[in-house]
Amino acid sequence: MPQAERQTTSPDRTTVNINGQDYVVKGEAPEYIQMLAAYVDKRMRQVSQKFPNYPPVKVAVLAALNITDELYKVQQDYETLVKLIQEEKRG
Repeated sequence: MPQAERQTTSPDRTTVNINGQDYVVKGEAPEYIQMLAAYVDKRMRQVSQKFPNYPPVKVAVLAALNITDELYKVQQDYETLVKLIQEEKRG
């Protein structure tokens, strides 16, 4: 099975493979779950390539920090855009 490929085990559960491990995820949007799993898998593999001797838990934590950094930056950009829009409406 290709990495992060989906196997539906029931209508509301999706099995995904992330970094060589299978996880069953509950949710009603298998395609969305699959997309998220593929992204996490990609980020974990990037960390693994940089640090090939790190154990999986350490790889997962570093990938989580990288993803959280991305999220934080996007949230900051969003807040900046909202402020600009509000200022434009007032002006």
